Amino acid sequence: MRRSVAQVRAAVEANLPGVRADLERLIRIPGIAFAGFDADVVRRSADAVAELLRGVLPEVRIVQAGGHHAVIGRRPAPPGAPTVLLYAHHDVQPPGDRSAWLTEPFEPTEREGRLYGRGAADDKAGIMAHVAALRAFGDDLPVGVVVFVEGEEEFGSESLEALLRQYRDDLTADVIVIADSSNWDIGVPALTTSLRGIVNAFVDVQTLDHAVHSGGYGGPVPDALTTLCRLLATLHDDAGDVAVEGLVRGSAAPLDYPVQRFRAEAGLLDGVSLIGTGRIVDRLWMKPAISVLGIDAPPTHEAPNALVPTARAKISVRIAPGDDPKSAFQAVQAHLERHAPWGARVQVTREHDGAPCVIDSTGPAFDAARAAFAAAWDGTEPVEIGIGGSIPFIATFQELFPDAAILVTGVEDPDSRAHGPNESLHLGEFARACLAEALLLQEVADRWGGRG
Repeated sequence: MRRSVAQVRAAVEANLPGVRADLERLIRIPGIAFAGFDADVVRRSADAVAELLRGVLPEVRIVQAGGHHAVIGRRPAPPGAPTVLLYAHHDVQPPGDRSAWLTEPFEPTEREGRLYGRGAADDKAGIMAHVAALRAFGDDLPVGVVVFVEGEEEFGSESLEALLRQYRDDLTADVIVIADSSNWDIGVPALTTSLRGIVNAFVDVQTLDHAVHSGGYGGPVPDALTTLCRLLATLHDDAGDVAVEGLVRGSAAPLDYPVQRFRAEAGLLDGVSLIGTGRIVDRLWMKPAISVLGIDAPPTHEAPNALVPTARAKISVRIAPGDDPKSAFQAVQAHLERHAPWGARVQVTREHDGAPCVIDSTGPAFDAARAAFAAAWDGTEPVEIGIGGSIPFIATFQELFPDAAILVTGVEDPDSRAHGPNESLHLGEFARACLAEALLLQEVADRWGGRG
């Protein structure tokens, strides 16, 4: 029997206290898939997710394809109904500098309507939005459901393609909901329709075969750190636009992102200028960006008075939709080699990459999502946004499931601070996201049945 919006809303609200409690239990598990962290904790995180799914789905199993553990849960579709795949990930970023956290990163803490903790928004709230929607319907789901929760998204999803290929028959669906993005603002939902790709690389510079006295040789002899700094500076022009030739550049949809709002959300200090040219949305979503993530160098308190012979930097290149990670890496590599200062030896090594993507936002699945989001946000229609960040596996889903409609949703807002200290979840928006997903399942069932 079809449930009304009011009935679905009441069911979601009734389940929210338990959903919140289970979210807090997940946050307390520091499942970090990065090298050097305890893989057993990631497995414990997968076990916790599997236990939650066993409460709402008849078929649940933990799977692995050479990487960290993922969880697949299934409920077959009623006769004639479509199947919806619900994706999230249970691994989290490392906490980083713990002194920058106002509370313990793995102890969920509520302050002023937000729940703080690593993974509170990215992406354990995504898992619990799926669970909340399923609990709202119980055994009376109007669609078939596959829940797929992977365990190494933050570490690059290296085994994801192998998992998708190995369990392709179990994961095939008419609609794929990827709950790992953001909303436009508090009170304004969004559907993500484009994402930049990523190329991470190491840049090694060598000027000497050994360190030498900075007084005895400084002046005529270039040290590697100064050389590296000059080389990295060539990646941008004076305006701050990326200066690498051969990278794709495009234009975003006509959505206004006020500069003052953007500065505030970014935490930009007074007096610090934005870099680059063009609209904010173009710079964020449809143009390349290059950032220096780290430099290997002697710590200042240990640095001797010697010229450094070698230096290394890690750079992150975000590439626009329509670009190719391999050709983008080659363009960056050629630029850095061509601009090597003073004849220094320069080596550029790719760490990993991921493709950008554009998502077609037409069809019944998107119509269903717009209706569900508008109802959950009390009449506020969702906007279509791009994301400057990357979810490379979306392109893999597009390749392996070409007939499925892909919806990229999320529970984050501009102040969630995912990946940084004091990551948090806006609890009011989380409640709306849970309701929106439950309503989406009903809307999808209606529209595939020809009644929408």
